[in-house]
Amino acid sequence: MTVTAEQREVSRGSAAVHRVRREPGVRDRDIPVGDGERAERAERDERPYYRPLWVEDPAPRRRMPDPVRTAAVRAVLIVSVTLIQAMVAFLCTLAGAWLAFPMVISSVVSVVVATWAALDVWVTRQVWNQRHGVVSTPASTARSLRRERRAARRQARSAERAQARIRRRAGAGQLSHP
Repeated sequence: MTVTAEQREVSRGSAAVHRVRREPGVRDRDIPVGDGERAERAERDERPYYRPLWVEDPAPRRRMPDPVRTAAVRAVLIVSVTLIQAMVAFLCTLAGAWLAFPMVISSVVSVVVATWAALDVWVTRQVWNQRHGVVSTPASTARSLRRERRAARRQARSAERAQARIRRRAGAGQLSHP
């Protein structure tokens, strides 16, 4: 039986199996085959070749922080509603409908709100970066705040140790009356 087309079978995993069957004496076009290579080539052609259905590329950037992503989604929704309102206002104006004037007014208001939403994304991103120390400049506010918190914790621990030392020594080596 000579089958020259590939038979595709889906295996149990996430890979597709391709099997090609050829007679040992049949030569591929433009590929010379010696006598010793025929059996090897026939065996190689019978082996399944696993090709993954998809290839995962590594993420080029880290995921956006949750507050920034929330602001970005909100901004995209507001901008899309604004564009729809502007298109409806334009079409109502062309048609001479009574809805044209209210739609133009609401489109102007929506443009102001969309501008605010875009600025909100930018401000939220900047605030998050500053609070969580993503900006790695020596004058970063987050870095100095972390330094101050570490110093305060160190001071509190040393004061606590000193108090514990005083409490431990309180009864040792003292007379019953001063």
